[in-house]
Amino acid sequence: MLSKKLQDAINEQIKNEFYSAYLYLSMAAYFEAQSLLGFAKWMRERFQEEQTHAMKFFDFVNDRDGRVELRGIPQPKSEWKSALDVFGEVLKHEQLVSGMIHKLYELALAEKDYPTQTMLQWFITEQVEEEKNPALIIEQLKLVEGRAGALLMLDHRLGKSAEKGEPA
Repeated sequence: MLSKKLQDAINEQIKNEFYSAYLYLSMAAYFEAQSLLGFAKWMRERFQEEQTHAMKFFDFVNDRDGRVELRGIPQPKSEWKSALDVFGEVLKHEQLVSGMIHKLYELALAEKDYPTQTMLQWFITEQVEEEKNPALIIEQLKLVEGRAGALLMLDHRLGKSAEKGEPA
C-alpha cells in the first residue's frame, strides 16, 4: 500500500503528465496553423505518449490500493515565435519533468517503497530519450534556420518518423 505522502505526490505527477499531454497538443495546434503538418504529427505522438505516462501512474496507484485524485490542469501556452522556440520549450519542459520524476524517486527511497522505486526506474530511463530527442531537433533546426526548404524537409522527416513510431 502507498503511503499518503507518496500517493499525493503521484497524484500530482498524474496531473503533470496530463499537463504535458495538453502542452504538446497545443504545440500540435500551433504547427497545424503554420502548415507544418510533420511537426504537428510529431507533437500529437508526444501528446499520446504523455497520456500513456499519466495512465501508468494512474494504474500504479490503483494497483497499490491507493486512491487517484485528479487535479486541475492549467491552460498551456498557445503561441510561439518559431519551431526552434517550440522545441526549446519542449526541452526545458522535459528537463522539468525529469526533475519531478527524480523527486518522486527520492521520496520513494525515503519511504522505503521498493515497488514505487522499481516503477519509477522505467520513467527515469524514458526521460533520457525524452530529453535527447528535442535536443537533437533543436540542433537540426539551428542548421536549417532561415532556409524554408530545409525546414519543410525536416518537417516531412519528423512526420514520417511519427508515423513509424520512431523518436526523431
